[in-house]
Amino acid sequence: MNTPHVIVVMGVAGTGKTTIGPLLAQALGVPYAEGDDFHSPANISKMSAGTPLDDEDRGPWLDAIGAWAHSRAGRGGVVSSSALKRTYRDRLRAAAPEAVFLHLTGDRELIEQRMAERKGHFMPAALLDSQYAALQPLQDDEAGVAVDVSGTPEAITDRAVAALRRPDQ
Repeated sequence: MNTPHVIVVMGVAGTGKTTIGPLLAQALGVPYAEGDDFHSPANISKMSAGTPLDDEDRGPWLDAIGAWAHSRAGRGGVVSSSALKRTYRDRLRAAAPEAVFLHLTGDRELIEQRMAERKGHFMPAALLDSQYAALQPLQDDEAGVAVDVSGTPEAITDRAVAALRRPDQ
């Protein structure tokens, strides 16, 4: 990555998007936007009640994230978004064609443990099954990399920076 891209930190709930996103932004010297902040109050209420969002719920949220990513074109930035389905990533790319995806992946047991340990988040661990059911990993024709989330946040961030700086990114 030689030019400032917008990096979309993606993955199922509990992979560390909110932890890794700011660390990655700091390492790259660009601003960070928390994807959860783009959710409507209705979406947050729905998830808090243990009801997964559907595509209709996610549309305005994805559009808001896409608008932020578009506003950072040519200047770079990092934003978190589960971006679980290819159609969601396509929608984000329609707004910000140069977006690059960082897919945080990990052992389900580790992710469940992290979700159980976090405090004050609206997304209950009970929705993890729906997240995995919706997940469509990055395809070969999508700009992005996958990084394992085992280890410390700093180690994960270092792996992400190294992967994103490969010449093919």
